[in-house]
Amino acid sequence: MKLRLSPLLTIFALSFPIGALAGDARSGGDTTVFLTGKSAFERPLANITRENRRGFTIGNSFFNQNWISAPASTKGRDGLGPLFNARSCSSCHVQDGRGRPPTETESSVGLLIRLSLPGTNPHGGPRPHPVYGAQLQALALPDVEPEAKVEVKWNEVETGAFPDGETFSLRRPEFTLRDFAYGTPEEELLQSPRVAPAVFGLGLLEAIPETDILKAADPDDEDGDGISGKANFVWDEKHQSKRLGRFGWKANQPDLHQQSASAFHGDIGIRTELFPGDTVTVSQREKIGKDLHEPEPEADARVLERVTTYLRCLAPPARRDVNDPVNLRGEQLFHELNCAKCHVPTNQTGEVEGFVELSGQTIHAYTDLLLHDMGEGLADGRPDFDASGREWRTTPLWGIGLQETVNGHTFFLHDGRARNLTEAILWHAGEAKESAKTFRKLSKEDREALLKFLNSL
Repeated sequence: MKLRLSPLLTIFALSFPIGALAGDARSGGDTTVFLTGKSAFERPLANITRENRRGFTIGNSFFNQNWISAPASTKGRDGLGPLFNARSCSSCHVQDGRGRPPTETESSVGLLIRLSLPGTNPHGGPRPHPVYGAQLQALALPDVEPEAKVEVKWNEVETGAFPDGETFSLRRPEFTLRDFAYGTPEEELLQSPRVAPAVFGLGLLEAIPETDILKAADPDDEDGDGISGKANFVWDEKHQSKRLGRFGWKANQPDLHQQSASAFHGDIGIRTELFPGDTVTVSQREKIGKDLHEPEPEADARVLERVTTYLRCLAPPARRDVNDPVNLRGEQLFHELNCAKCHVPTNQTGEVEGFVELSGQTIHAYTDLLLHDMGEGLADGRPDFDASGREWRTTPLWGIGLQETVNGHTFFLHDGRARNLTEAILWHAGEAKESAKTFRKLSKEDREALLKFLNSL
């Protein structure tokens, strides 16, 4: 494709900050790995220390191997369930990449349904259902009934065409929960489907200083640009106080330690020192009629620490073809459409105790880790601490162009409704309405340049 810059883009290119436009393939600074195959998301930090490599290796085994029911001869790997969504972390985060939504004939492994009732819990978070808790469990041990079955129907909700005649279509999932095993829930039950996000590079995101994230927040849109990034302050179980949320689709987890413990508890039915309580509700326990837990948490402090180390030390992949002229043009359009207002290209990490390899790195994750109103079309109607039913955390874009290679699909957004990056952009509304509107008006050449840039990340 021949590069032809418009006068506006030429001026933009001349005024663009040196070093931010192109030339730096190292998405994670010195931690970056230069792989483009199936294992691109599952490698340790390129500069990992010997001590942390050991923790990474052990954590990797706990992340990838299936847990089994207790009691079992394989001590240290038992305690699954009795209700759960997955038998291992990697069954949803396949090869540490993104999950995908089910088809109309598949089960919901790789996708979970958050549940709550209107109102808040004592810490200001979602109010769990008294029987079904905060998350639907679609799987169970033998002789135990899963909470419910999940069915999905995909509906085409919009068709259209770009000015050059190329057509597009947008779809929306319709999830139905049926065959509730522990009683029919109230009609006011709030539901939010979520596909598993990629987990590489999380240690670098955790290392961005809180002051830097809050500095970028503009909840009242004081600069008048129509973009109002907002922080989510969530409950920190370890410190028993509110802290800045960073992880999850609505930034509802403060750090990787709690994120890991919460996933063990909610997804696999495994207790930890952070969440030592029962993984089923009282009424469910009464119906199940037996205690399938060991006296102590199934995942001890060392297991939780190793899994957290594994997540901290997964490296982001490098960018490709950073100086390609079409990619440069696409990057210019990315900024011109104001995509970089939320998908902030560059951040600096602070000092991380015990992880010198994560400290002082210039990274290109393309996120501000803040909440943004994405419009009614993407709304789930389920508040989560300070996040409203229309707000989502900005998804990091690094590695997005390798998703098809690693995970075999190009489904995007929180419920996987977008079948490609074009559909993902078209679904943007709310604060991103004008950006999506401008994207619809781009020429085919410009659209392809923008998409090529995104696929180079």
